[in-house]
Amino acid sequence: MSTFLFAPESAYGPTGNCIGIGAVLRARGHRVVFAAEASWRGKLTALGFEEDLVDLAPPPDGAEEQDAGQFWKEFIRETAPQFRKPTIDQLESFMVPTWQALVDGVKFSEQQIRSIVERVLPDVVIEDNVVSFPALMTSGAPWVRIVSCNPLEMKGDAVPPAYSGYPWDDRSEWEPFRKEYDRTHRALWSEFDTWVRRQGAPALPELEFIHESPHLNLYLYPRVADYTDARPLGSTWNRLESSVRATEAEFALPESIRSAGRPVIYVSLGSLGSADVDLMRRLVDCLSRTPYSFIVSKGPQHQEFELADNMVGAEFLPQPNVIPLCDAVITHGGNNTTTECFHFGKPMVVLPLFWDQYDNAQRVDELGFGVRLDTYRFTDTQMDDALRRVLYDDTLRERAADAGCEIRATDGAAHAANLLERLAADQAAG
Repeated sequence: MSTFLFAPESAYGPTGNCIGIGAVLRARGHRVVFAAEASWRGKLTALGFEEDLVDLAPPPDGAEEQDAGQFWKEFIRETAPQFRKPTIDQLESFMVPTWQALVDGVKFSEQQIRSIVERVLPDVVIEDNVVSFPALMTSGAPWVRIVSCNPLEMKGDAVPPAYSGYPWDDRSEWEPFRKEYDRTHRALWSEFDTWVRRQGAPALPELEFIHESPHLNLYLYPRVADYTDARPLGSTWNRLESSVRATEAEFALPESIRSAGRPVIYVSLGSLGSADVDLMRRLVDCLSRTPYSFIVSKGPQHQEFELADNMVGAEFLPQPNVIPLCDAVITHGGNNTTTECFHFGKPMVVLPLFWDQYDNAQRVDELGFGVRLDTYRFTDTQMDDALRRVLYDDTLRERAADAGCEIRATDGAAHAANLLERLAADQAAG
């Protein structure tokens, strides 16, 4: 038996991906421990894992127990007005403060994580995040990087710049975006690089906030939408076609939806996007006038808005059990939902908000797996046209369905578990 220590970002996507892989390892008899952010307390033990949790910031005075991922929900809610800007303008107003918050979390938790490593004594450490944690890299155990983001995070000159949402076939804006990224991010990167090296970790790659593991790197994205022909990766990189987590919560279409006999569309802007109540109200209003039925994941602000008569929903839904029952998906383009839509062969209407969601939205649109819309400026007509296309364009639907068949023929979580077991065995033998 080996001990695997998972350290995922607090958001649902990375944590869900690690849960899926960890469940395979646990079923094979291994010890699986989560060094997740503290608001996940009790939610991982309920799934059969050990918890040794981390605070990323001092808790507010008198604060009650937080919901899972609350640290980032509150941060995103405060910065949501920045999402209305073009991506190049978000670099300074949203991306830098986000990186700063991530860096601050690393520094605040450094000694906590070192103590966790001493207690757990892992054989392998797995980090699914976008910033390096020196305490994980210098533990003495081999560490693994997982990328639960659009693979443009592994950068290259022949692919669009990450976080831009720029098209594959038009390079006119690539270089200005890269120059602005350098201008806005270099000071923070340089300071973090100095701190990382002082903790005993190697220097960061140029303008990168996380290292590439010398042992094993995994990324979650289907081959049909990947960029590897234009940006080949090294031998330590392995693609997971999908990593759909199992959920015990059952879901069946409500009678009101089934009896209506209309196409059914799942709506999820993620735990962070759905915190924008004004956006959710606008979306509900628009969709209420369409001839379709909707299953809506309402998110953490579920009490702040009502659904229309052609909708049902709840604060949380077992998404992997909902998507297969629907004809299409309206999504924010988070990597977890995007890859699950690919997995189940469902076409998408994508309303990106921040980070790699723009890149996912552009990739879905330019490859013909769905439609990208302007999240805050789409018109009713544009939404109507997009929904008609994802529901009735046979070529698009067949492309999505064929991709789903190919992806489901693999088992990303099992593949990841195999690679992690092999690394642990090599370490034990070495």
